[in-house]
Amino acid sequence: MTTDALLGGNTLTLHRFPLEQKNRSLQAWDAADEYLVDYVLEHHNQAQRILVLNDGFGALSCALLSTNAKRQVTNVSDSFIAHQACQYNLIENQLDDSDVRYLDSLSALPNDVDLVLLKVPKNAGFLAHQLSLLSQLPADIKVIAAGKAKEIHTSTLKSFSHYLHEPTTSLAVKKARLIFSETTAKPVTSKFPVSWPLEKTEFVLTNHANVFSRDSLDIGARFFMNYLPRGKKPLKVIDLGCGNGVIGLLTLQHMPNARLTFVDESAMAVASAKDNITQNLPEALERCQFIQNDCLSDFTSGSADLVLCNPPFHQAQAITDHIAWQMFVQAKHVLKKGGELRIIGNRHLDYQDKLNRLFGNCKIIGNNKKFTVLSTIRRG
Repeated sequence: MTTDALLGGNTLTLHRFPLEQKNRSLQAWDAADEYLVDYVLEHHNQAQRILVLNDGFGALSCALLSTNAKRQVTNVSDSFIAHQACQYNLIENQLDDSDVRYLDSLSALPNDVDLVLLKVPKNAGFLAHQLSLLSQLPADIKVIAAGKAKEIHTSTLKSFSHYLHEPTTSLAVKKARLIFSETTAKPVTSKFPVSWPLEKTEFVLTNHANVFSRDSLDIGARFFMNYLPRGKKPLKVIDLGCGNGVIGLLTLQHMPNARLTFVDESAMAVASAKDNITQNLPEALERCQFIQNDCLSDFTSGSADLVLCNPPFHQAQAITDHIAWQMFVQAKHVLKKGGELRIIGNRHLDYQDKLNRLFGNCKIIGNNKKFTVLSTIRRG
């Protein structure tokens, strides 16, 4: 894997996170990062207080701080891993981490900025939410966004024009494109979070903008709901990659003595899960904790009886199974002897083989044409 990036005339060593991932062909930066940095350093080199949104692995923050100009960067991300990667890459390149302020996606944005840089997220609703936040900033702050040319659509530009000044775009370079706009000091309210009733229950689910399957119950969770545990044992259960927390919510309902830990690397997911327990089962809150984390990193070995998981098979735009594999390996570490990992996955992903190799056992407890529900026990 290439780790040396040429950004703004400087060579930086950049690592993609998690560091232990098996797919080492994926880079920690892309052509849009290169284009954006080159443009900013040529046309806005005097900007000192820069707001950066969605800096995947810290490439933008590192590049902005690697020049002789004194800058303060505010790095806003929904991703725990993105902030981890940025901190690591700053140290790797002997850059001062104190020059970066980290905010999650639910924090208020600072007003004292000279320039806004934004990597266009794949999630159009999340982009709209972020543009809504930018619309609340003072007028005439330059906003420059970057993304793959093929992913910047007419609808993307309409979203910019709805919240900010009418945008213009650059020519494409290396299949990347820039979007130019400005703040107007005319706030436009975000439509998020959104809420909808959970079918066949009395629950109403609230979902922040960057939550997976934000607008309706995803079909995987709908099938997994049929295979969730029940009973009165006081088990310690982890909803790993919890999203809006629907799986943990139903588990709390059917296991009145269980203690639930909701874990996701998305700040908006963890907030949504907490909102949904607070609104639907407030009496169960004392049995819950909510943690934004890189899977189960730093969790205590042998501390859980059951891990429930609907693992992702992508990281941002990259299709990859390394997060699922990390979840399985760390679940084995965290489970007690005799503890269970119960997952749902698309049938074609062949998680059964992975779990058999890792745990030495795996059984199918449910399937249909699209999904398989698997159970594996930590024996050793």
